Amino acid sequence: MKAIQLYYPPEWAHCYGCGYLNAHGLHIKTYWDAERGLSETRFTPSPHHTAIPGFVYGGLLASLVDCHSTATAAAAKAEAEGVSLEATPLRFVTASLKVDFLKPTPLGPELLLLGRPREVKGKKVVVDTELYAEGVLTVRGEAVLVQITEGFGKEGAPPPG
Repeated sequence: MKAIQLYYPPEWAHCYGCGYLNAHGLHIKTYWDAERGLSETRFTPSPHHTAIPGFVYGGLLASLVDCHSTATAAAAKAEAEGVSLEATPLRFVTASLKVDFLKPTPLGPELLLLGRPREVKGKKVVVDTELYAEGVLTVRGEAVLVQITEGFGKEGAPPPG
């Protein structure tokens, strides 16, 4: 199974969190499980992702929720429209991100993110994401994502939405 982010065309693959063309990025990879209607990302933070010794920096956790949610939106939209991401590349950007830090997230274990699309309507997708460390829910996020179209980011191109 191919990660959702690997379907992004090169002009949309530079994100620090999930862009495969960003040499210094996190390169997170999200996978869609159509049977369960959810997405999954696994990521192991490095020692330099420290907030307080032994715990992960909150900014990294928010970035993981953000990038995981954009990929989840692409998969959910493709499924809703009955298209494949390979034939119809879809990319979303974040319009709103709410992150609740429920417990400190320990540094060391692999983190698991699970995303569920709550709403797919037009160019907007709302995704709920949960982040777990060693089976414990430590972060909950809600993202409102907006689909971008070809030409996004180029001079004179209209903004998403």
